[in-house]
Amino acid sequence: MSGPQRIVVVGGGYVGMYTALRLQRKLRAGEATITVVDPQPNMTYQPFLPEAAAGSIEPRHVVVPLRKVLRKCTVLTGRVTAVDAERKIVTVLPVEGVPAELAYDHLVLAPGAVARTLPVPGLAECGIGFGSVGEAIHLRNHVLSRLDVASTTEDEVLRRRALTFVVVGAGYAGIEVFGELEDMARAALRHHPRLSEKDMRWVLVEAADRVLPEVSPSMAEYTVRRLRERGTEVRLGTRVSAMDGGQVVLTDGEQFAADTVVWTAGVKANPLAARSGLPVDSRGRLLCTPALEVIGVDGVWSAGDCAAVPDLSASGLSVCAPSAQHAVRQAKVLADNLRAAVRGRPVREYRHKHVGSVASLGLHKGVAEVYGIRLRGFLAWLLHRLYHLSRVPTFNRKVRVLGDWVLTFFCGREVVSLGQVEHPRRDWAAIVAEVESNPQITVPKPFSGEDRKV
Repeated sequence: MSGPQRIVVVGGGYVGMYTALRLQRKLRAGEATITVVDPQPNMTYQPFLPEAAAGSIEPRHVVVPLRKVLRKCTVLTGRVTAVDAERKIVTVLPVEGVPAELAYDHLVLAPGAVARTLPVPGLAECGIGFGSVGEAIHLRNHVLSRLDVASTTEDEVLRRRALTFVVVGAGYAGIEVFGELEDMARAALRHHPRLSEKDMRWVLVEAADRVLPEVSPSMAEYTVRRLRERGTEVRLGTRVSAMDGGQVVLTDGEQFAADTVVWTAGVKANPLAARSGLPVDSRGRLLCTPALEVIGVDGVWSAGDCAAVPDLSASGLSVCAPSAQHAVRQAKVLADNLRAAVRGRPVREYRHKHVGSVASLGLHKGVAEVYGIRLRGFLAWLLHRLYHLSRVPTFNRKVRVLGDWVLTFFCGREVVSLGQVEHPRRDWAAIVAEVESNPQITVPKPFSGEDRKV
């Protein structure tokens, strides 16, 4: 084939960004062109979202601008709506404008995952997702605003509802956001003398009979025990059956009012995988070979949460679990295999060795299992931070995150609610509407030089 080969990467998350980043470093000039397509012009380092929500890290520091990092790539802000594997073309719908077709020689389908939701009445209206920086910022503002409401009102029913916080799902995301937000709220109560820790109710709801399925049962039990010692409720083997109007109904029969319901009950493959017409498994994940090629389709590759990649380790799983560890490691192998394919060389299979797991339970609290060594409390929390600091991409972001931690250590968490940023034009619109609805309000004449004369 004459001319550079065209590599199109769909998705700018872990797999997409790390694959493109490694390719632009490893490919020689003129070998290939790399185009990255994603609805957002940045990559979010999701393990830091709980700390961003809790005010320990500046939210802008957990995202990496794709155009700044992928200098040798073309970054398109848009959404891939269709894949034509026979013609080797994808259809891209930009943020504004009309759809356009983009040809490729090699296609990396890595759109990631979306929240796994259930048909729970009221979920769309009352639930709060937790998969983006925007949702993390909204959640922090929302929790702090509920403290403001409770501290101001004399209505006991309203106060109880405002101070009831529910997190659904006890995987890594659920456990960490539960621990971090409860810690933040506890710290914020110092500025609300009318409230006490006993006024708050924090409820963690998990359908399974344990939390953190990735760690050993003993560490999972320790996690539950520590959370309960803080006065929080952990409901195992329980589901939320409804949340209409903020009235949370549990399958164990209890129901109560809550202004805050955070949904972290797992993820599922991005629907693009199933819509692509490519082979998928029962969960909508692209069927891949151990070399990360989509089975039976020339020039199409995949990895990460939307790919069913055979697990060649001794873990006992048939396919690799959807985790950040796998995504980052698969991206490295995927980039090397793409480079080999461009140069007509053989590819290699993805194999991994499970290192372990780390999770934060709030400030200075955590659990960790690394190379069979189990840690709890401060050491586990410190290891959690060190590990993710080493994983967050770019030196720029490492320095900024480390700086945030140092400032938080000396100055404390940020417990300021900036809810007005979510509706910045609301006050402006109200002022304009008041003038328009009241014609008696006179409009002052423009200032002139004559006004200066005495």
